[in-house]
Amino acid sequence: MVSIRRAEMQDLQHMQHCNLWCLPENYTFKYYLYHGMVWQSLLYVAEDINSGRIVGYVLAKQDEEDEEGSKLEHGHITSLSVLRTHRKLGLANKVMQSTHRDMDKIFESHYVSLHVRVSNRAALGLYRDKLGYETFDTEEKYYADDENAYNMRKWFRKKAEKQ
Repeated sequence: MVSIRRAEMQDLQHMQHCNLWCLPENYTFKYYLYHGMVWQSLLYVAEDINSGRIVGYVLAKQDEEDEEGSKLEHGHITSLSVLRTHRKLGLANKVMQSTHRDMDKIFESHYVSLHVRVSNRAALGLYRDKLGYETFDTEEKYYADDENAYNMRKWFRKKAEKQ
């Protein structure tokens, strides 16, 4: 059984460990610490109840200005990962929904953005089909290996509220 809960400071190292096992894009512990100190209410983990092990997480933050220079308050998903042993259980969807809820209700974000490899079909299925993200732009050679990324957005506010 797995529990979804808000991350605590002692979870940050376990989140980084999950990232190192699953993703080619890795961050220093200082980066996790910064997120934990500034945006702790947006960080969620999936914890295996039996072992106490962190098996998934979402690392997120708030931004006040977007690429176009707009002052729309919005969230950004920095990293999302679930260990292979715990995939296909809907955990990524659940931690993302928790973060979305807090971005919308606590921070009153207009939207949330993320970057995803154009080749990551599983993630694209989650973001587009289950979570309602739309492709905003394609960023050429975004990743260290020169793969392109989709810049995706999910709007929380209705079009009339965006202006």
